[in-house]
Amino acid sequence: MRKLLTILVAVLLTASVFAQSPEKMSYQAVIRNSSNQLVTNQTVGMQISILQGSSNGTAMYVERQFPTTNANGLVSIEIGAGTVVSGNFTTIDWANGPYFIKTEIDLNGGANYTITSVSQLLSVPYALHAKTAETVTGTITETDPIFGASVASGITATDTANWNNKLDSYTETDPIFGASVASGITGTDTTNWNNKQDQLIAGTNITIVGNTISATGGGASNDFYLGQDTLGGIVFYIYLDANGNQHGLIVSKTETTAQWQSTTSTTDATRSWDGVYNMNLMTNSPAKTWVTSLGADWYLPSIDELSILWHNRFHANKGLNDVGATLLSSTADYWSSTEYNATRAFTFAFNSGIAYYNVKTNTCSVRAVRAF
Repeated sequence: MRKLLTILVAVLLTASVFAQSPEKMSYQAVIRNSSNQLVTNQTVGMQISILQGSSNGTAMYVERQFPTTNANGLVSIEIGAGTVVSGNFTTIDWANGPYFIKTEIDLNGGANYTITSVSQLLSVPYALHAKTAETVTGTITETDPIFGASVASGITATDTANWNNKLDSYTETDPIFGASVASGITGTDTTNWNNKQDQLIAGTNITIVGNTISATGGGASNDFYLGQDTLGGIVFYIYLDANGNQHGLIVSKTETTAQWQSTTSTTDATRSWDGVYNMNLMTNSPAKTWVTSLGADWYLPSIDELSILWHNRFHANKGLNDVGATLLSSTADYWSSTEYNATRAFTFAFNSGIAYYNVKTNTCSVRAVRAF
């Protein structure tokens, strides 16, 4: 029998770590003839058998291939990719070895094999051996000493059930709190508290002593007088109450022109003597908007208050002139806050001293007053 020198290499072909095993082994052999000459560039017939147990053991798998040698007499094949003669390469239990590879060669490229070689697989291809993990059965016991010593190893199904059923929310049922004043505090209450007046500052004709706020100006040293520049305007009217305290009216130092109402509607601002009451009812009013821009205490005078201002215009204009402020016009019609009907309100003609009603959407002069 002719001699064959071979070099065997059994390795797993490259594959993704997430892919299945390729079910093949790479195999290489150098072919020589009986004269120990390389058989080059020639098709040969090969039969490959996987034997179990020994070099004469049971053939678990047999296949045939017909490779061509290269210029160095080398053939490279993949066992598992040939024509199957018997067995199933994918079902071999590589853990149940040892295993041997038997190769038979026909140098003429047929199946008349005259060269035979047997080599033991000294290491099972890793991927094929690892493939056995795909069919692991039975019970796997945790023997990790780190896990066994940890708190986690003692967690039971009861523990997880208790955690999943944990209390997510609760309802306040404290009877003591429910009976207290605090239980009735609302969001509005806290908003009002947060917006409280933190401190009061004394100003012109106002004194604060402890928790007592007093108006000054009624005493001998602080008497109001007609034409006086005070509280942002000019005093034009003074009267005494039953206790002898001074009260009166002050006219603003500036004026403007505006509509009584931009869109007419009834407001019921019909008092002839009470400008504060009337202006609080006015809506859609450019005149009101301008007056309120002067400060909280200013208002559009009623028709009677405008009449008093006209009669006392001497003192008003003298005081306005002394401080360089805008004089009352002798020809203007001034809006009062007194309404006549849905479409008209009263104005006072300073050229004639006559009150009459005017269309609310007309533009007339506007002068503010305040009381003390």
